Order: sequence, then C-alpha cells, then structure tokens
Amino acid sequence: MIPELVGLAGIALLLILLTFGVPIGVSLALVGIGGLALLISPEAALIKSGVVSFETISKYELGVLPLFLLMAHICFAAGASRDFFDVAAKFVGHRRGGLALASIGGCAGFGAISGSSLATVATISSVALPEMRKAGYHPGFAAGALAAGGTLGSLIPPSGALIVFGIIAEQSIGRLFAAAIIPGLSQAVFYMIAIAILCTLKPALGPSAARVPWRERLPALRKIIDILLLIVFVIGGLMVGWFTPTEAASVGVVSALLLWTLRGGFSRAAFAEALRATLRTTGMIYVVIIGAILFATFISVTGITDVLSGAVTDFHASPVIAIIVMALVLLLLGSFLDGLALMLLTTPIFLPIAVDLGFSPIWFGIFLVRTMEIGFVHPPLGLNVYVIQAMAKDIPLGTIFRGIIPFLIADFLHLGLIIAVPALTLWLPEVAGA
Repeated sequence: MIPELVGLAGIALLLILLTFGVPIGVSLALVGIGGLALLISPEAALIKSGVVSFETISKYELGVLPLFLLMAHICFAAGASRDFFDVAAKFVGHRRGGLALASIGGCAGFGAISGSSLATVATISSVALPEMRKAGYHPGFAAGALAAGGTLGSLIPPSGALIVFGIIAEQSIGRLFAAAIIPGLSQAVFYMIAIAILCTLKPALGPSAARVPWRERLPALRKIIDILLLIVFVIGGLMVGWFTPTEAASVGVVSALLLWTLRGGFSRAAFAEALRATLRTTGMIYVVIIGAILFATFISVTGITDVLSGAVTDFHASPVIAIIVMALVLLLLGSFLDGLALMLLTTPIFLPIAVDLGFSPIWFGIFLVRTMEIGFVHPPLGLNVYVIQAMAKDIPLGTIFRGIIPFLIADFLHLGLIIAVPALTLWLPEVAGA
C-alpha cells in the first residue's frame, strides 16, 4: 500500500466527514487512527493513539488555554465590551463613519480580551449595530464593518487560534503573541482606512453624529483604563519574560477577578456561568487538539509533506510564489471549512513545506491565522456574516456580503503586506526577546 496515496485518501475522507457535519475533533481522530491502522497495524495504531493523547493532555503549556478563556469571560461579565465601544464612539463618533471606526476600535479592544473572532463579532455587534442603524448608517456598510472587525479577535493576542497553533506546531506561544501585535493593529488600521475612503466617497453610508464634549469623553476613557492596564500587564509581562504563557494567563485571571470586584458587579452566579462556559469551550478544544495531533502523526507517517516539498523544489517556484499558492488554497478551503478546521487540516501539511522554503514557523503561524480570518467573512461560509444576520434578521445576507467587499480588499492588501514584509511580523519578537 502506497503511503502517499493513503495520505491523500485520508485528507479526502476528512473533507467528506467535515462536509457532512461530523465534529472536527472526531473527524481528525477517526482519520488519524484509521490511517495509522492501515499503514502500521490496528494494535500499534491504538497504542500510538493512547500515547499521543496522554502526552498531549499532560502538556503544561495546554493550561494556558482555559485560563485565557476564563479571563475573557470574566472581563465580559465586568462589562468591558460595551465600555470599549462607548469610549471609541465618544472620541470619533462625530466624524463621517465615526461609529464604524468606533466598532473597529471596540473589536480590537475586546479582541485583546476574548481571543475569538465569533465572540468578538457577536459581542460588539450587540452594542454597535443598533447604534449605527439608529444614526442612519447603511445596513450593509454597518454589518460589513462589524463582520470584518470581528476577525481581529483571532489575531490580536491573547488569541485562541495562536494558542492552538502553538500547541500543535510546537512553537512558543509568547513569540506568537509578540509577532501578532503589529499585524493585528495594522489590520485594524487598514479597516479604518477603508471606512474613511468609503465615507469620503459616499458620505450617506456613515453620517456623522453629534460631537461629544470633552467633559464626557474623559470619564468614559477612565472606564477602560483598568482593562487596558490588564491587557498591557499580561501581554507585556509575557513579552519581556516576567511570565511564562501559563503564568501570564493565571495572573490575567486573578487580575480580572480583582478588576470585576472593584467595579462592583461581581456575583457568584455570573462567576459560576463564566466557569461553565470556560469548561464547555475548553473540553471542545481539547478534543480537537488531540484529534489534530493524531491526524498530524498520520500525515507524517505517510510522507506526503516530503513529496509536496519535493514537488515545490522541482517546480523551481520562488518561496513567495509558493506561499501565494498556499494562500489561495487556504482561501478556497475557507469557503467551506471553519477557521479551526482549516488550521488543523493544513498545518501538518503546509508548515513543513514553508519551513523548507526558508520561512519562520512563527511567521507562518501569523500568515495562517491571517488567511484563516478572511474565511470568516468571505462567501459562502463567512461565519461572522451569519452571526450578524442572526442578530439583524431584516438585513439580507446578500446585503451584508456586498458590504464586506471593501473590507475584503483591505484584507487582501494587508495579507500581501505580511507576505512581502516578513519583518512586520518578526521584528517585535526579536526586539522583545520573547
């Protein structure tokens, strides 16, 4: 039996299982164990699966995930989501498209807490979309800005996607977080530039609101200083070496609890719900990670990555062309796979090829997550779009997808910048020594 053909058949079977709605963790594990059983033996495959599962779950680094999730749930319960949007709206709401700019700022701020695209778009949209519609914003423009802004939650640290990538690719989570800061902030700037251009060309898309006096702006700003200090303390401490990733997450949880208590909104019931939500999400992600490691083990045994890497070398394509082809494949797969499935399917295949081409694994992680983010907004899947449509059922899907187009253009330009200038990603980890 030719291992490479078994590998290709396994990838095809995985895509079929995902298409039929089989949970991603179960799909990855089934293909991984089944493929290993064919290539070695059923007994050896089961033993290998048990060893891999135990080694994965017992990794110390894995503790960072539930802790950052718990920190996010606590900050949400403390009211951070509304505060970020309120502050941004008071400072820029009087400009054309100001509330859309505020939405991007709110998404960036809350994304630095939640680490999730879907959580960011759902939370900020619940606050910002009614305000924008009340101010007379075009529904498609407002929804498009929020859907695009929500993707910031996947890249700006502490990012859940980067944590998962760091675990399955065995890369430093601290370096990944440091590498994501400049791309994440520049992504927000690209969206803001797109909004400014659109509202200059078509002012009716985002009418300006009344200017808020400074006596109202400063008190609003004071409401988020504690959250901003928390983010800077946790991520900054991680970057300069005060904490390991797990220690940073632990400090974040304790600090968030203290912040919640000082704000006066703490309750046992809300804290218990935060714990339950964290446990539900953590359990799901752990199953997915175990499945991903099993699938990666199967792929490595097939040798398919060596074949693909050799094919790229024989084709004599430049590394940049090869990466662009990878980006196109990722965008195609992102049309029908959610972001996590896309990452777990492609990392075992594409990462070794990228490293052979001379790219840093840290850079590749940022590139992968950035490409994955675009799948959250481009049709036909576009999960962020469906989240917004569920909240505003009177806005047709077609209207939202049309509103996304300018932001997709900004996405492609930003992705091109990341590919063309790797230093944009790698400079900060080197300077910080993360």
